[in-house]
Amino acid sequence: MADSRFFRRTGPHSLDELAALSGARLADPKAGSRLIGDVAPLETAGPGDVTFLDNRKYTDAFAASRAGAAFVAEAMAARAPAGMALLMSREPYKAFARAAQAFYPQPPAASGRAPSAVIDPAATVPEDCMIGANVVIEAGARLGARCQIGANTVIGPAVELGDDCRIAANVTLSHCLIGARVVVHPGARIGQAGFGFAPDAGGPVKIPQLGRVIIGDDVDIGANTTIDRGAGPDTVIGAGTMIDNLVQIGHNVVLGRGCILAGQVGISGSTKLGDFVMAGGQSGFAGHLTIGSRARIAAQAGLMRDVPAGEAVMGYPAVPLVAFWRQTAIIHRLAKKKDGG
Repeated sequence: MADSRFFRRTGPHSLDELAALSGARLADPKAGSRLIGDVAPLETAGPGDVTFLDNRKYTDAFAASRAGAAFVAEAMAARAPAGMALLMSREPYKAFARAAQAFYPQPPAASGRAPSAVIDPAATVPEDCMIGANVVIEAGARLGARCQIGANTVIGPAVELGDDCRIAANVTLSHCLIGARVVVHPGARIGQAGFGFAPDAGGPVKIPQLGRVIIGDDVDIGANTTIDRGAGPDTVIGAGTMIDNLVQIGHNVVLGRGCILAGQVGISGSTKLGDFVMAGGQSGFAGHLTIGSRARIAAQAGLMRDVPAGEAVMGYPAVPLVAFWRQTAIIHRLAKKKDGG
């Protein structure tokens, strides 16, 4: 159970209600009126909780779970313990996520301005926005309706935010235009100058960074992530993209819609990702690459070349999965031969 000091829970919710909002199907429709009080992991769930199974690795934990209900795929339903109500879904994790959102919805937007906030008279800040302590909003900045701005955040001149944005504490925003419903977690830096210079025998010559950062609707940006503004072209983050903590996005990078970048991903300047690209933690992208839509990049992969749409790559330098496993098998055979095996 989530700590009630930090999370507000709704409910209970009936299984019929959870099935309807998640798109799941009750294996036993007669159980539809049964009430569920919370969501919980397999190992800790009790008779009043709903859980899920999405990975065969946790089948034994599923079979031993005390949960009252679970989201599960048809193929795994036979492993459920007796008495567990089953919500059948092709995508149990996504169905569970929708149920969890019902139990723990986003808190309603607050309003008000801390006395210590400094808001330039030439900024546009609607009355229904919440402005935290020590926030600085500079001239020409424009906030949409119901924005929430956390303590110590600085919003630079002419920055624009769409409606319902949630900007956490200690964020800096400059040279950027941000869409609606964007979430920026603590410590993120968006719009600072990119890493641009011309080599010279007397020392690098800095190139003015004259672009912006353009962020689409419904983007989520993790804590301490940095997104550089463009050098002339803009840096663009596509709508619905999810960016984890400690990610570095260089100048002129373009991300398509719905990309997912895990922690410590680094993308060098002018690289372009198509829609729905997934990049695992600590993967690194050289500059000026083109990554096709729905490509999948494994954790710690090092990309030195373009990746076609839909391809999965891993390794350093990154190669297609089949090639990676073939190389790995050859290396193992050579090592075994060297050891006299």
